[in-house]
Amino acid sequence: MYTEIMEFFNLKQPLTSAGYYETEQRKKLYKELKFLIQSGGIYALTGMVGAGKTTLLNRIQHELELENKIIVSRSLSTEKNRLNVSTVYLALFYDLTRSDKNFKVPTQGEKRERQLIDLIKKQKKPIALFIDEAHDIHGHTLTALKRIVEIVAYSGCQLSIVLAGHPKLGNSLSTSSIEEIGARTKIFSIDDAMGNMEKYIDWLFKQSLHEKIKVNEVIAPEAALRLAQALITPLQIHKYLSTAMEIAYSAAVKPITEEVINKALAPDLNSMEAQLARIGYQLPSICELLHATPKEVKDFLYGKATSPRKNEFLSAIRSIGVVV
Repeated sequence: MYTEIMEFFNLKQPLTSAGYYETEQRKKLYKELKFLIQSGGIYALTGMVGAGKTTLLNRIQHELELENKIIVSRSLSTEKNRLNVSTVYLALFYDLTRSDKNFKVPTQGEKRERQLIDLIKKQKKPIALFIDEAHDIHGHTLTALKRIVEIVAYSGCQLSIVLAGHPKLGNSLSTSSIEEIGARTKIFSIDDAMGNMEKYIDWLFKQSLHEKIKVNEVIAPEAALRLAQALITPLQIHKYLSTAMEIAYSAAVKPITEEVINKALAPDLNSMEAQLARIGYQLPSICELLHATPKEVKDFLYGKATSPRKNEFLSAIRSIGVVV
């Protein structure tokens, strides 16, 4: 069915294969982050689910590797909520000893730190460690990351740690409980650099349509505007455009109309729970934020009961940027 939909709308490739969407704001963000990485320190790139954080970081890492002036290290652990300082050391040791298959990663404290410094000195280049999906990293681990950067800097070397995660990461770094690392971390938000979604939709189709096919032959201007006003990330655009195309194809409607877009959009698109999920808050982290039990949180989110703490919960939710 998908190939039939592509033929119906004259697509030469899936929308997800359109490539990287560049805006002036993203260019500036890319340039600043890449420049700062050269001088050591801790940096955080935050953004909603599907905003393009990983894509941007991958571009930076690829360019750094091509330039060969900075050694790139990556934490590949998929259990970010269990990521600890030992895992971080493993990532650094693995990437700094790629050519030495006989190297044994030290597990003892003190010895581990000293061997890491010796390895970095031998490289004679700055090191950049990238940790994606970092919004669930524990505060103790964040504090340990700060200490690693300080130890390396004291030895006369440079280590940059780049964290990427949902806005929850930025909120966590702003809390007083981890002020010692938050105050030393430069935070960048990709949400501020996404640009105009209507222009993105136009660009997306221009990259994906066969030559001589105009965008307004596939989607009506008012439909594109409705989609752009309702959605805020590229991932959302891809998801709901795909749904709209399926609906339009089934009804033999072309171009896609505003009515089709309205049918495709989820009714709970901007519910409180959906907004929280987009910025990285699932049930456990919402419970932590509100200092409440799972039952209290579910009753509050679904409006099942008039909680005596409702105003307290609303205040906390608003404080992290959710519109209620």
